[in-house]
Amino acid sequence: MPRQQQPAARPVRRRSYDQFCATARALDSVGDRWTLLIVRELLAGPRRYTDLHADLPGVSTDVLASRLKDMEQSGLALRRKLPPPAAASVYELTTRGRELLPVLTALAQWGAPALDERRPTDAVRAHWFALPLRRSLAATAHSGVVEVHLDEGEFHVRTGPVPPGEEVYGYGPAPRADARIVLDAELCLAMGREETGFAQAVKDGRIEVYGESPLATELREGR
Repeated sequence: MPRQQQPAARPVRRRSYDQFCATARALDSVGDRWTLLIVRELLAGPRRYTDLHADLPGVSTDVLASRLKDMEQSGLALRRKLPPPAAASVYELTTRGRELLPVLTALAQWGAPALDERRPTDAVRAHWFALPLRRSLAATAHSGVVEVHLDEGEFHVRTGPVPPGEEVYGYGPAPRADARIVLDAELCLAMGREETGFAQAVKDGRIEVYGESPLATELREGR
C-alpha cells in the first residue's frame, strides 16, 4: 500500500499586534517578557547560554531558549561557535540588535525613579548599573574605557561613541582602562535619578578617580 504523503508543516506565525505602526512593529520583535533584558546582557558582548541564564535570575530555560530563537529569527541576535579549544556556542547582537542601545538607555532613565529601595527578592548584578552610569558620563569630552568598582562587583563601560567591533560595556576589570573609578550602588542610583551629577559626586568625595589619561583627568577635575 503506497505511503500517504504527509501535509507540509505550517510555518509558525509569531504573535503580532497586526497594526501598521512602527511602535507596534517594534513590539512585535522586542515586546515579549525578557527580550529586552537579554539585549541588555548581550550589549556587553557574546555570551554563552549558561552565562545568560545565570545573569537573568527568574527566567526558565524554556523561555530563555524560546526568546533567543525569536531574536535570531527577527535578526536581533545570532549564534556562532567559538573556535577550538573553546568548543562552545555564543549568542551576540547583530547591528540591528545593537541599535536598541538608546531604547535600553531611555528605559533605564525612565525606570530609575522606581528604584527607591531594594526588595528582599531583588537580585542584583554590578553590570546592571552600566547603562545608567554611562548616561552620567555622556558629557565627557574624551572617549575611553572606564573601569568601575562597586561593592557588588566590577565592570567596565565605554564613554562616547562606540567604535565598530567594540562593546558598550563589559564584565569584570577592563583589559586596558583609561580611568578607574570607585563608588557605591546607591550613588549610581542617585545619578540615574538625576539627583546628582558625576562631577558633583567627585567634588563631594563620593567617587574616587584613578588614572593619568586625558579622560581620567577630565573625570577627576570635573571639567
